Formats: sequence, structure tokens, C-alpha cells
Amino acid sequence: MIPYPNINPDLLVIGPVHIRWYGVMYVLGFVASYFLIQKQERSREIGLTGTTAQDLVFYLAIGLIVGARLGYVLFYQYGALGEYLKNPLEIIATWRGGMSFHGGLIGAVIAGLLFSRRRKLPFLAVADSTAVTVPIGLGLGRIGNFINAELLGRPSNVPWAMIFPTGGPVPRHPSQLYEAAGEGLVLFILLWTLRQRPFQDGTMLVFFMLFYGIIRFFLEFFREPDPHIGFLFGLFTMGQVLCLTMIAGSGLLYLCLRQVASMRKP
Repeated sequence: MIPYPNINPDLLVIGPVHIRWYGVMYVLGFVASYFLIQKQERSREIGLTGTTAQDLVFYLAIGLIVGARLGYVLFYQYGALGEYLKNPLEIIATWRGGMSFHGGLIGAVIAGLLFSRRRKLPFLAVADSTAVTVPIGLGLGRIGNFINAELLGRPSNVPWAMIFPTGGPVPRHPSQLYEAAGEGLVLFILLWTLRQRPFQDGTMLVFFMLFYGIIRFFLEFFREPDPHIGFLFGLFTMGQVLCLTMIAGSGLLYLCLRQVASMRKP
């Protein structure tokens, strides 16, 4: 067993203001996306550089945060939806915790559509340039989860299991680190390598949805299901069900791209 490092979730405290590691990870993820988007040839071809790239990241940040919070309420707190409707301010109380990646993805896609329409840029090309950078933020976010000792792993006796301060005396998988490696490092290397091939616009978005869904689905087997939800259908966590939906969505998007490509052929 490895001792949990027990890092203070607060990076800096100035009076009533708490700057938390988790929030810093979000900022670092957006900064990384801003620079990596501009390093891609396709981004330069469509003019996705400089202040245009800044505006895109701003749109995505708003869409992701709003979507992640709404997704959490709808996907993970559906049993308490009536209480949220009675107290609508609780829906936007991000400081209380509770964010959904899949909701954030939907919010970011909507924000990307609005941005592309406003700037008259091809949405699928914008989505491709953005999608390959997302794993950096995902990996950093999972490290933030680890520092917060949240989204705990399942009990385990593996030599690297840890006892988390929020998980009782039971050694557990450090599943947050598994996800940081899988959804972050591995997915980034895979997408960053594939982007160099001459794919049709939209293909990198398909790859992101497919590979993320597969990696997250597998890693959820090491993570505790949400205690108020448990296992759906007696088998899967809510995260796994959403990932299966995401994988199916990637297949539908791929078929749509194929159909569009075939219609353009002379």
C-alpha cells in the first residue's frame, strides 16, 4: 500500500478567497488548448489563431462549465431534480461540487457551434483542432480530483492501493490517477499522432468521442459508482452508460461524415 500524499486542496488562501488546485487545473487546461490549437496546420488554414483562438477558448470555457454543471444535475441528480427546480440557484452553485464531463462536452459543442457561426468558420475543422487538445485538460482535471480525494476508486489490495481521507479505512485504487493517464496522456498521444494524417474534417472529433468513451468505460471498472445511484441495470455505472452513448454517437457521426463525403464525389 502507498500512503496518500494528502495535499491541501487550497493552493492559496487570501482572506475569504480560496484558490484551489482543481480550479487551477481547469485554467492550465484552457491555456494548453489555446497554444496547442494554434500549432496545428489546419487551424492556421482556417484562421484559428491569435485573438480568434482566444475567443474560441473563452466560448468553450463558458460552454463547458455551464454544460458540466447542468449535466451533473440532469445525469447524476435526476432524483433530486424537483429540489433543484424549487431552488434554481443551486443549479449554478459550482462551488458546491458536481460537474459532469459528458454535460461539459455537450456544452462545449454548442459553444463551438455558436462561435463557428459567428466567425463564419467551418465547425468540424474547429472541432477537430480543439478535440485533440482536450485530453490535456482532462488529465489535469483528474489530478485535481486526486488532490481533492474525490471520485474514489473501488476497494483493492493491489500494492499501490491508497487509503483516502474521504474513503474510510479501506485501501482503494487510485482511479483518479488511472484516468489522468488514460483520458489524459494516452488519449492525447493517440489523437496528436492521428491528427497528422489527411482525414476529412470531423474525423478527429469522431476519434475523440470513440477513444475517450472506450478508455473511460474501461477505467470506470476501477472507480466506485456514485453512492446515490449505484449500478444501473445491475452492471454499469452512470459514467459507463454515458460513455456507451458517446461511443454510439461517434459511430453515427462517422456515418454522417461518410454520407457527406459520398455526396460530394463527382
